[in-house]
Amino acid sequence: MLHKPIALKFAEALLNPALAKPASLIGPHGKAAEKRFNIYRNNVAYSLVEALGKNYPAVKTQCGNARFTDAALLYLGEHRPRSKMIFELGKGSKLTTGFADWLAGFEPATAQTPWLADLANLERCWLDAFHAEDARPLDPSLFSGMTPDELGNVRFVKHAATAIICSTYSVHIMLEAGRKGLVAPERFTPQDVLITRPQFTVETRVLPEGSAIFFKQICSGNALGEAAEAAFANNPAFDFSGCLSTLFQSGATIARA
Repeated sequence: MLHKPIALKFAEALLNPALAKPASLIGPHGKAAEKRFNIYRNNVAYSLVEALGKNYPAVKTQCGNARFTDAALLYLGEHRPRSKMIFELGKGSKLTTGFADWLAGFEPATAQTPWLADLANLERCWLDAFHAEDARPLDPSLFSGMTPDELGNVRFVKHAATAIICSTYSVHIMLEAGRKGLVAPERFTPQDVLITRPQFTVETRVLPEGSAIFFKQICSGNALGEAAEAAFANNPAFDFSGCLSTLFQSGATIARA
């Protein structure tokens, strides 16, 4: 069994080609095992890059295989996997930076593909929604017969799968196209996206301009009336009835708070 210091050096060298094989690691008959180690390192790196690509297929499609591989190797070299669950590869934690946040600080990506971090963030939310705990969406019939004042005081509990991503780029177009293996021609139209999973299928929808604040307020536990006031203050043309319908139909909430 490897001692801990050697094991750490071994793990670090696996994901960083710039590091040499640990000197204390030897092969059969006391040989250096340099070739064996490099083959193993290449296999590990390839497997992790492939896994990251499966978690972020739209990102991989939109930036191209070669650029994705280069970025993935750099990311994995700095932030080695912390979980045994493959779907969590690229997800941020207290111990590691998420792939989307890393891309936001990666100068080649921000200069050449400034939309990439937002797309990765949206795709991470899609994956998290897919694996979120099952829960039955709130039944809108529970609000029948309520007065406007009573309805305005209602607070909601967010479904674990629900997320809102706001971007100055057309991330929803890129997500839809990229997950089909297609490169989206349009990238520079602002889009705010609501991610939900009312049953077994993840749903994404582009929110009307200026309405994301309404859904963010609802998901933060603010009362319906407070959320509407914030949305109207942000956009006097806010479509309250349309967004209320979307709130109920999307399965974004699971209960009244």
